[in-house]
Amino acid sequence: MEEGKTEKSQWDGLDRPRIYYAVAATFCGLFLAVLDGSICNVALPSISQEMNISSSDSIWIVNAFQLVIMMTLLPFASLGELIGYKQVYLGGVAVFTAGSLFCSLSHTLPLLAAARVFQGFGAAMIMSINTSLLRIIYPKKHLGKGVGLNAMIVALAFVAGPTVAAGILSFANWPWLFAVNIPVGIATFVMGRKFLPDNPVFSPGRKFNWKDTAYNIAFFGLFIGTIEMYSHDVPLKIVTIGAISALIAGIAYFRKQTGEKYPMLPVDLLKIPIFSMSVATSVLSFTSQMLGLVAMPFLLVHTFGYDAVETGLIMTAWPLVIVFVAPVAGSLIGKVHPGILGCAGLLTMSAGCFLLSFVPEDAGYADLIWRLMLCGMGFGFFQSPNNHILLTSAPAQRTGSASGMLATARLVGQTTGTALVALMFHLFGNDAPHEAMFLAGILTICGAACSVLRLRTEMVG
Repeated sequence: MEEGKTEKSQWDGLDRPRIYYAVAATFCGLFLAVLDGSICNVALPSISQEMNISSSDSIWIVNAFQLVIMMTLLPFASLGELIGYKQVYLGGVAVFTAGSLFCSLSHTLPLLAAARVFQGFGAAMIMSINTSLLRIIYPKKHLGKGVGLNAMIVALAFVAGPTVAAGILSFANWPWLFAVNIPVGIATFVMGRKFLPDNPVFSPGRKFNWKDTAYNIAFFGLFIGTIEMYSHDVPLKIVTIGAISALIAGIAYFRKQTGEKYPMLPVDLLKIPIFSMSVATSVLSFTSQMLGLVAMPFLLVHTFGYDAVETGLIMTAWPLVIVFVAPVAGSLIGKVHPGILGCAGLLTMSAGCFLLSFVPEDAGYADLIWRLMLCGMGFGFFQSPNNHILLTSAPAQRTGSASGMLATARLVGQTTGTALVALMFHLFGNDAPHEAMFLAGILTICGAACSVLRLRTEMVG
């Protein structure tokens, strides 16, 4: 049989050395997609000055990218199940690379925002089926290690964003933040086209559902848009209208999906207890992480008086430790139940959040860094096992939807966490960072509870 038509029972990943090139192609694309979510943040002041636009308007350079990803993740995941993960991934790399070129050539806000939208489509295609590719690249016995390395790449890209931006801006202007993606994107496309495998399992007779795509875009667009409006002090009346519209769209979308065999919003997978609990755990943990990562810089600047450079270096401790912990957690998959690993990790992270919430004002560098590292270590032990169980608890022909849901849960949590920090500032003023870290600790405990409940459910996959 051809490679792309092999039965599920016969397929067990790639052989050496092809597997190394396939993994490299997958990780390169993911690194670029995650990196560009934050790389231009450092350059926003210089971009706004050069284009003669306000700081608040310059935020659209970031929001346009994130909003498109959120609205299209699940449709592209569904498309991957239909035409192949490799095809969607290569299309994503091509679109992302072309979008990077357009960004580097844009010198007005409307053009740059439009280019970021285009780039966001490519990033969504890459992210939506990233873990689906891992499932068909790695042999089953090594999938846990692959998921751990994947989490490490995400953390590394997250850490590298501000540092790479600062390095490029030290000798070049902001368009080069996007131009550097072009040669890497081309190399990734060539490597992926040659070494990535085709889907071993397809669903015959299934067609892409454009109506579901419209529902998905409407719901997530209104949901994330409402959160963004609230975070940017849009009048409450408009925010309320947006929230009600999102609720109506969400109910209509969910009701339509429940009667379908292959729903775009994977309600069929959410009926699997261990999958739905893992999604809930993921949303809670990423909400907590974003609460901390957004609130802590305010605490470091306003309470401890550190400048931007010192704050950036101290904050690196949180995601940097994930780079080392995530592969270790991945190697424990199959040896320790993911519910135990996730619970232990999130309780560790919760302890770090509470310690940061009550950190004394005379604390030094070391006192702050070890608390931040505790948060990162806990999150690292949770992330890899949770991603693995999300991926493997879905049937092989629904791997794309599982991958899309994994990325969606992450982005919903991150967006919610950012909005909650804004709420903390509305409610508590200067004490907001402390209260945000306390809330992060509580939510992380809730995530640990969800994780340990998985011990009572049957492992799948």
